[in-house]
Amino acid sequence: MVGRPTRGYRVFQVCNTIILTLVVVATLYPLVNIVARSFSGEGYINAGQVNLIPRGFNIKTYKAVLHDSTFWTDYGNTVLYTVVGTAISLVLTTCYAYVLSKRNLRGRTFLVGVAVFTMFFSGGLIPNYLLISGLGMRNTIWSLVLPNAISVFNLLVMKSFFEGMPTELEEAAAIDGLSTYGTLLRIVLPLSKAVIATMTLFYAVSFWNSWFGAFLYLDRPNLFPVTLYLRNLIAGASGTGSVGFTGSDAAQAAANIQSVTIVLTTIPILAVYPFVQRYFVSGVMIGAVKG
Repeated sequence: MVGRPTRGYRVFQVCNTIILTLVVVATLYPLVNIVARSFSGEGYINAGQVNLIPRGFNIKTYKAVLHDSTFWTDYGNTVLYTVVGTAISLVLTTCYAYVLSKRNLRGRTFLVGVAVFTMFFSGGLIPNYLLISGLGMRNTIWSLVLPNAISVFNLLVMKSFFEGMPTELEEAAAIDGLSTYGTLLRIVLPLSKAVIATMTLFYAVSFWNSWFGAFLYLDRPNLFPVTLYLRNLIAGASGTGSVGFTGSDAAQAAANIQSVTIVLTTIPILAVYPFVQRYFVSGVMIGAVKG
């Protein structure tokens, strides 16, 4: 029979609930405020009267941005970069992590050390730029997806996950005649859906939100991702004229075009997350705790 919770435990629950509620409010408030501003009128925004509810409801800026061909070109570029980059990163991270999970592998300690070393030291911005330029990857998709193809944090999580899998499974697969690659593809990966879904989310969000690499390595506007489009709006490099506003509509757009673009940029990640969130906690915790 389970006893009644102690007074200290009840106090802990109350404090924990209050703290987590405050964290949720602090996290959601900026997002809700951005959405409210994106649907609000110019006067209310400039007067600082928009908090959680839109005031002076309008959708003119949404219509203008959605009819801007540059926005959709950059949006398509972002989708392409995210899909290709995530696929490459998953393949490389999975293969590297699977190799490192073999405790009897010669040179394993060295390979782990090389990966961990890059978490604390890098060549620097200028050497990286010279390297990308020297390899002829400027103004190509490869300048965005290859330099950050492997996240060491994700690599170590996957490595720990693979180390925690029963060795008997692979031994049985070897007895049945499967090669190392066959074991990975037919035994290990089907049992690793949780960690793979988690890594997919991590990499996809990283590539989707990335803009600095494009800022450095891309000179052609038709190759820009949508995050660079947003960055240019915020920095003032392009303004309301680029999305077809004139007269009073231009003033309205100037007030909330950044909010509108942020909302439109965030929607795909918010739409994808519910489909992978059930794997999220288990994938991270299993990979972080085991091994």
